[in-house]
Amino acid sequence: MSHNQTALIVIDAQESFRHRPFFRNDDLPHFVERLQALVDGARSQGIPIVQIFHVADEGPFSERSGHVSTLAPLQIEPNAVFRKRRHSAFVGSGLAVWLTANGIRRLIISGIRTEQCCETTTRHGSDLGYTVDYVTEATLTFPMTDSLGRTISAAEIRARTELVLAGRFARIVTVEQALAPERSPIAA
Repeated sequence: MSHNQTALIVIDAQESFRHRPFFRNDDLPHFVERLQALVDGARSQGIPIVQIFHVADEGPFSERSGHVSTLAPLQIEPNAVFRKRRHSAFVGSGLAVWLTANGIRRLIISGIRTEQCCETTTRHGSDLGYTVDYVTEATLTFPMTDSLGRTISAAEIRARTELVLAGRFARIVTVEQALAPERSPIAA
C-alpha cells in the first residue's frame, strides 16, 4: 500500500496524563524521541498526521482543565484533529469519515496508552478493514497492579500488547519500518 493511502494516527499524546496519579517519567524520554521521529518522518514523506485527544467532562481530560493539549515537548502539527470520549478513536470522533474522504487504507498507530486506546483503536481499525502498523516504541504506558496485587511493568504490558496484536490485528513495526517505502513484490 502506498504512502498516499497511509495516515499516522497519534492517540492521546496529551498533557492530561501528567495529571493522573499513575503517570511516570521513566519511559517518557524514549517515547518522546521515537514519536517525534515518527511524526517528523511522516511529515517529510507527505504522510498525513491525525491527532486524537481524549476528552471527558471532569478532571484532567476535560477541555476546561487546560490539559487537553499536545504532550510537551512533542511538535506534531497535525493535518486533522479529532476528539474522542471512548477508547477507540473511531467511536464518535469523525475519524472514519475523514479517513474515507482522504482515501486512507493504512494506519500507523502511536500514542498513549499502549494497551488501552492505542490497542483498542488498532483492533477496531483492523476490524473495519484497514491495514494497521502498530509502532510499539512510539507508544507509552505505565505499570499497573492486578487484582492480586502484582505490579505489571510497562515493558510487560508492551510485550503482551504486541503478542495479542501481531498477525491478528496489526503488523508490529519500528519507526523505521513504519516509514519504509513499500517494496514491489516483483522478484529481481
